[in-house]
Formats: sequence, structure tokens, C-alpha cells
Amino acid sequence: MGTTQEELARIGATTAVGRTSALTASLEFDGAAIAAVTAVEADLTQLESDDSRRDRTLERQGVETNSFPTASFVLTVTEPIVLDAAPEEGVPIAATALGELTLHGVTRPVEVALEGQLVGGLVVVIGSTAIEFADYELEAPSAVIVLSIGDRSVMELQLIFERA
Repeated sequence: MGTTQEELARIGATTAVGRTSALTASLEFDGAAIAAVTAVEADLTQLESDDSRRDRTLERQGVETNSFPTASFVLTVTEPIVLDAAPEEGVPIAATALGELTLHGVTRPVEVALEGQLVGGLVVVIGSTAIEFADYELEAPSAVIVLSIGDRSVMELQLIFERA
């Protein structure tokens, strides 16, 4: 999910929220650390907001999903996510993932604040990081109704992993 502040004519300030559930990911846990995260890849062509006009605009402006249909995150191999203790059912564990985010054809190092927990044998992970549009060569979409758009977005994620 991504959120961005915008100012719309006749509506005023609002938060634009886009979501996609079309993603894949896997991780390797060695008992003490998350040693690898195989590319978390999101299909941005499936990104949806509360306005189909906004969604269609993103095909050719902003993230330009027609040209850049996916975004991905890969954990830095030299920076595993070390856990202080083995996960216990229902007990949240906070961590920071260092890796590379590829968005709009640009790859940058990022830190993603995470919280994970074991729930019914599944690993549920939530996290977020700020995205500065300029860092990814993104230009804010424009339309007659749009008076202004912020220069950053917040990417939020929820991943659910099951044992392979």
C-alpha cells in the first residue's frame, strides 16, 4: 500500500491510498536470523485506489505502470535480520530490514521498519518506509482536478509467510 498527500479542487486536502495484493515473496530463517529475502515483488499494474481515474493516470504518469509494472525489495545479503530470540506464538518482534528497493526502474538502498509475529504457524510481517519521489525519478501526476501533490509517499506492507 502507498499513501500520498494531495490537494484536489472542490474537495480539499486528502490522502491518496493505493493497494495491491498481487505480490510474491519468500524468506529464509536459519533459527537465529532471517538470512535472505528473495525479491518481494509487487505487480503495480494491479494497484487500486478509491478512484479509477487516478488508477488509469498512474499507467502513464507517476509510477508509470505501463513502463514499470513491478516494484521489488531485496534484503542486503550482508545484513541479515538478526533476532534476539526464536519467535514465539503471538509475540511481536521489531526489526529493521536493509535492502534495495527498485521502483520506476531505479534501485536505491532503503531501511524498512518491520514488526513480525508468529500467528497460527504463519509469519505475519508489517512494515513501512518513506519514498521520496525525486529519489526514484518520479514526477507527481498532474490533472485539472489536482491542485498539488506531496513530494513523498509512504510505502506500507503486510506479508504473510507459510513454511514451504
